[in-house]
Amino acid sequence: MVVLALVVGIFGGLGSIVFSMLIGLFYNLFHFGVLSISFDANSYTAALSFAPLIILIPIMGSFIVTWITYTFAPEARGHGVPEVMNAIYYKEGHIRPVVVLAKAITSAISIGTGGSVGREGPIIQIGSAFGSVLGQWITMPTRQRVVLVAAGAAAGIAGTFNAPLGGMAFAMELMLVSVSARSVALVAMASVTATYISRLYHGSGQSFDVPGLVSFANPYIGLLTLALCIPLGLIIGVTAAGFLKSIYWFEDRFNTGIGNPYLRHATGMGLLGLLLYILMETTGQYYAGGVGYAFVLDVLRQTLTNPVLLLALFAAKLLATGLTLGSGASGGIFSPSLFLGAALGAAFGQVVNMVFPGAQLEPAVFAIAGMAAMVGGSTGAVLTAIVMIFEQTRDYGAILPTIITTSLAHVARERLSVETIYTLKLARRGLWLPKVLQASTASARRVESIMSTDFEFLNIGEVEAWQATHTVGKAPRHTIIVKDGKVVGMARDELRYLLRDKPLEELVDSTLFFVTPDTLMPVLLRGMRAKKARRALVLRQRRSQAAADVLGVVTNREVFQAVQDRMDLME
Repeated sequence: MVVLALVVGIFGGLGSIVFSMLIGLFYNLFHFGVLSISFDANSYTAALSFAPLIILIPIMGSFIVTWITYTFAPEARGHGVPEVMNAIYYKEGHIRPVVVLAKAITSAISIGTGGSVGREGPIIQIGSAFGSVLGQWITMPTRQRVVLVAAGAAAGIAGTFNAPLGGMAFAMELMLVSVSARSVALVAMASVTATYISRLYHGSGQSFDVPGLVSFANPYIGLLTLALCIPLGLIIGVTAAGFLKSIYWFEDRFNTGIGNPYLRHATGMGLLGLLLYILMETTGQYYAGGVGYAFVLDVLRQTLTNPVLLLALFAAKLLATGLTLGSGASGGIFSPSLFLGAALGAAFGQVVNMVFPGAQLEPAVFAIAGMAAMVGGSTGAVLTAIVMIFEQTRDYGAILPTIITTSLAHVARERLSVETIYTLKLARRGLWLPKVLQASTASARRVESIMSTDFEFLNIGEVEAWQATHTVGKAPRHTIIVKDGKVVGMARDELRYLLRDKPLEELVDSTLFFVTPDTLMPVLLRGMRAKKARRALVLRQRRSQAAADVLGVVTNREVFQAVQDRMDLME
């Protein structure tokens, strides 16, 4: 598993580089008609010499994306992460290999032709698919395959955003079914490996190189900033709930209104192109298209300060993202969330400075906090959002406002929408995922603490004598069948009634799983499942099978009771 985690990390790092090259290839080919892999996500798209061409470029890309997704991999549509979660919880970690190639190409085209989507969804699905493929080629338990899938997701995030901690946090919050030191260590290896390889190509700088923030140099300003993060967090939480619902509102409108998938996606991307054309004519930039990092940089560097313009661009980005994903594009929601959070947070900060001109607050602090809050609020990954925004800005001055705003945004969104932007897609299909990570306290119990000692022995050949003693009164719950001092099986329930019509030999369940008192519950359950046994016997020595060594019995009843006893500790 250590070697496989490193292999996944290598693929994640190389995959992030190749994916970036693909975006550059399609970006330059469609916009400027040149073959080049150069792509700077932090720069605005240059204005085209023939301005209306920007309307046609997204439409051209839509036909290719639709053909690939409907021909080879329908699961490549959308933002990708829900499909990975579906594979983990409902498909034993199985993801088809074709998804790797299909997702890379379709997402690169969507982003390269101006779609309002991000890079995290595609690279998560690509990395996870590779981890799944490794886990299918090499025979292993499902729990180990799922760890490789999570490691692939972490590697993709870490390599793409130069955020090893963010990649680890994402895998722990959303991908891993069971979080342990062992699984985290494997995810960490993949994350670090991917980050190192990515840095060899992209460099080690942060995503957003912004001036240092000094809000907390003055205690009064720092306290006021934290207090203002409370209403900001609530506002962004409500906005995040609206954002995730708007994506699926657009999807429903397109699906019900336009039957042909090619026409559906072309319509959405054509409207997006028209929006980009209007923005260029009115503001001088295609603000709402692509990943939007250039806009985020301008906000953090306080180049864009007009709150009216910021709110207008917020609305434009919200519309652009709905048109892109709702009509069938491929890409993530992380980058649009950063754009929306930065715009809303900066506008909030600017308005506060207008109302209280003497406060001297830094709008960039609220922008950074808003970015994390929008990501954490919409995805439910609070820790991931906080850690990743810190890694992308590397400015510790905004860490306290970021924590408060993101936490409150998550709480507010959860009050309005229990489902996140990831789980809502699956919930609409009738697939429900757990909303919390909690310790499986019952799994820490040993067999000796749950086994039943209410059993008796029945020797083959002594049936008549046994029946004579069981005509009246309460019998022990379990009956163990013995021959020559050795256990041969257990009797079915209600044995004394069944013996009236059938011989004992037909009523014996010989498929038993043998354990010792110190066996942990997960081992017990996996063993019973593998052997397809409904009953387990607890022996002093596992391989003895001597009746004298039997200490207890475990059936589904005892397992259920063990879980029920721990329900008070579960959310």
